Parts: sequence; structure tokens; C-alpha cells
Amino acid sequence: MARVDAHVHVWTDDVEKYPLANGFARAEMQPPTFFPEDILAHARPCGVERVVLVQMSYYGFDNSYMLDVMNTYAGVFSGIAVIDMQAERPDDEMRRLATLGVRGFRVQPRGDVEYWLDGPGYERAFRCGADERLAICPLVNPDALPALARMCERFPATPVIVDHLCRIGASSPIREEDVDALCALARYPQVMVKVSAFYALGEKREPYGDLAPLIERVYRTFGADRLMWASDCPYQVQGAYTYAASIALIEEHANFLSNADRAQILGETAERFFF
Repeated sequence: MARVDAHVHVWTDDVEKYPLANGFARAEMQPPTFFPEDILAHARPCGVERVVLVQMSYYGFDNSYMLDVMNTYAGVFSGIAVIDMQAERPDDEMRRLATLGVRGFRVQPRGDVEYWLDGPGYERAFRCGADERLAICPLVNPDALPALARMCERFPATPVIVDHLCRIGASSPIREEDVDALCALARYPQVMVKVSAFYALGEKREPYGDLAPLIERVYRTFGADRLMWASDCPYQVQGAYTYAASIALIEEHANFLSNADRAQILGETAERFFF
């Protein structure tokens, strides 16, 4: 079974070559570094051979470090960039980065969560995503889903990959209405969901069995071919948390999945889209 980790951040302490964005300081980089070699040391013993990198916030819109890692390890890493969606032509930057191997673009609410996707920049980005098969990758809580649903209605051909099960259960108990809101996006066939960041959801304790009902509901609504597992390293391997436990929730404890479903979620969905 080919496995892919669909969400990992990497960064370096070489802030001369890769400067931090305005507003960030080295003291905020915790852990101080997380190199590509670090994620591979966790991933490969678990059968994970490919990784999707997500631009780290420390670097703002400068995706240079992620792009250099992708280039150095050609075929091992794919990428999700962060760009300025308020720029006049974010679609031009999307197309440029796509030539360098980027397949998605992370977005998150700024300001009024009800209207966070309004504006010509996001319209251009969603249209470009449909035209070029590039994903819009929202890091959102459930309260941001109505605005996302409106954009999915307008641009149904745009791939959308929702991070971390929409962070349901991150700061409050897992609520049925939040699960309903996420599952309602399944009516748009290009919407996918990352089944990820287990350390941050629900009871936040290995083996994460309390998350199984949430994952089952999302699986039965979206289907395995629209779900992709991810660790969200380095955070999944901090403190007492382990990389293996994140995989084990899907591989061993989600007994509602067939072997074919597990293969799809643990690798095939992400492999198909990002590589």
C-alpha cells in the first residue's frame, strides 16, 4: 500500500536565507526546526513514502523554503502554498507556482467569518482552481462553512480540500450540528476532506478512539475516495504524541473501513491529486 502524508509543515533556522515574515520572531518557532529529514524519519518506518508540504505561517507569502525542499527531494514532496488572495491577480501566482509543483493553496478567514471569501481575488482564485485543477485548501472552523458553501455553489468544478476535519472538536465538544455542516459540503463533488490532526481534536489522547464516530460519519457521507489521511507534523509528534498512533486510528481502530478504504484514505486519494 502506497502511503502519503497529506499535511506536514517544515521550516529551518536559517533565517538569513529564508527570512521570517513581518510579525514573526525566532522564539515563536517551536520546535526550532523541522526539516524534511525529520518528517521522513517518522514517516518511512510507517510505510509513508510521500508527503504533502503546507507552507508554514512563519514565512508568510514567501514559499521559497517549501519549494526548495520539493526541488531537492523531487517526487517525494508536493506542496500547498500560501499567497496573497487580496492581490489584484492571485491567479497569476497560482499558475506560476503550479509550474513548480504546487497543487493547492491554503486559505483561512480574515475578518468577518460570514463574508471571508468575498472579493475579486478569491473569485479569480476559485476560477483558476477549476481551470487548472488546483485545490483551494481552507483551514477553517465550522462557522466559516456557509461562506465556503457559497463559493462551492458558484464554482462547483474547483477542487476544495478542507483541513483537519474542519477542526471539529478542537476547542469545543464534537457537536452534531458541526458535523452536519461539514457533511453538507459533500453535495459538491470536488470537495475533499483531510482526516488529520488527531492530537488537536476531541479528547486529544491516543489512541483517539473518540474520533471514530466523527470519521465514520464523514466517510459514509464523502466516501473514501474523497478523504485523505494526514499527520499535521511536527505537531503530531510533540510531547507524548506519536506518528504511528495517527496512522493506527485509520489502519487498526476504524473497523467500519474495508482494506480498500484504508488504502484509499492512507494514500491513494492524496497520491491521485498531489502527485
